[in-house]
Amino acid sequence: MALRFVGMDPNTGGDGSPTVWVDEEKQEIVIQGWKLDPVTTDEIAGTEWVPGHHRGIPDHEIVVRIPARMIQILREACDDAERAGLRDDAEGG
Repeated sequence: MALRFVGMDPNTGGDGSPTVWVDEEKQEIVIQGWKLDPVTTDEIAGTEWVPGHHRGIPDHEIVVRIPARMIQILREACDDAERAGLRDDAEGG
């Protein structure tokens, strides 16, 4: 696996925290975050966000929450991935 660490929540207390990596081999951004509370999970699962798209969170997916203070870390991960050529061909990469 070719995971490259990008950054971690700057307010971490050492007890696990939201973290971002770039997987150059799989061409993906990998995010660790907090589990959602049941109310947020139900809202996401029960809302038709895109007309005609299935509702719910598939068993093979998970939704996580990360703090806004990590925006710069996410930008860096996106920029690094783009520079490495990890863009979807449909996006012009």
